[in-house]
Amino acid sequence: MRSSYKWKRFALASLMSGVACITMNVARAEVASVYGGSDGRCGSLTANGERVNCSGMTAAHRTLPLGSRVTVCHHGCVVVRINDRGPFVPGRHIDLTPAAARAIGLDDIGQVTLALEC
Repeated sequence: MRSSYKWKRFALASLMSGVACITMNVARAEVASVYGGSDGRCGSLTANGERVNCSGMTAAHRTLPLGSRVTVCHHGCVVVRINDRGPFVPGRHIDLTPAAARAIGLDDIGQVTLALEC
């Protein structure tokens, strides 16, 4: 009985991951912002229990599964790992660490394209 439950849970997780890839595999225009620098969030806990690493290539997103890898492009592209939830400001879709934002030439807030790495 127990192994059947684990198998069903694994199958559901795989299906959800596949759905996220299908719906997000195409590049979409989104609004990005930078967090973790001057706002004082460096070192604070993220949604998955890690600390915000301002020199890491990570990001916050409201709906993508934690651990997802996303290609973010502005004036260059970088692959970031989703490890936090947010942004909680209307009209913004992803928060990048200062290092990830610098890597693509984003200073504060700007239009970016997102594509989920599958």
